[in-house]
Amino acid sequence: MITVVLVIHVIACLGLIAAVLLHSGRGAGLSSAFGGGLPSTFSGTSLIEKNLDRITIALAITFAITSVLLTIFLS
Repeated sequence: MITVVLVIHVIACLGLIAAVLLHSGRGAGLSSAFGGGLPSTFSGTSLIEKNLDRITIALAITFAITSVLLTIFLS
């Protein structure tokens, strides 16, 4: 069980690093290379940016849950 949680944790770590690096800062960021430069919606963010936000949040929640589980299992 610990091995499965640890594998999920490592995948979430690497995915979270990649997702954070893909976010655009001020102006255009790395996400514009994948179509983030398309016209924005009324809220000011493109559909790709919204999906990247959702992916980042899901990875962060997965990271937090697996961190707690690993702490419980290894204590």
